[in-house]
Amino acid sequence: MTVTLHVCITCRAGQTPGDSEITPGKRLHGAILDAGVPDGVAVVPVECLSACSQGCSVALSAPGRWSYVYGRLSDANAQDVVAGAAAYAAAPDGLVPWRSRPEIFRKQSLARIPPIAALPEAAE
Repeated sequence: MTVTLHVCITCRAGQTPGDSEITPGKRLHGAILDAGVPDGVAVVPVECLSACSQGCSVALSAPGRWSYVYGRLSDANAQDVVAGAAAYAAAPDGLVPWRSRPEIFRKQSLARIPPIAALPEAAE
């Protein structure tokens, strides 16, 4: 099962980049790709995670697992994001023990979302 790491590429981290400048979110996305994406993790750029006041943000999700949103990130955190994504991918339910998470995932969690329950099939 593939884990999805969404990276907000429109995040500006409180900055006002010029027209030709790369947003901090795009820099984070590039740094994550450069850091080496673990097996079983798909990195997907997204336009907005609605965490604009929290700096650069990412979200981890997979079917049947808890989902997480992390903020206050920068491209300097790419290695920790990749390590956190690998730990999440290895956890069958998405619940990584607190002490096993990179520090940024312990201190910079914005949301934890329960798994979406399967909807019952429509009666015919």
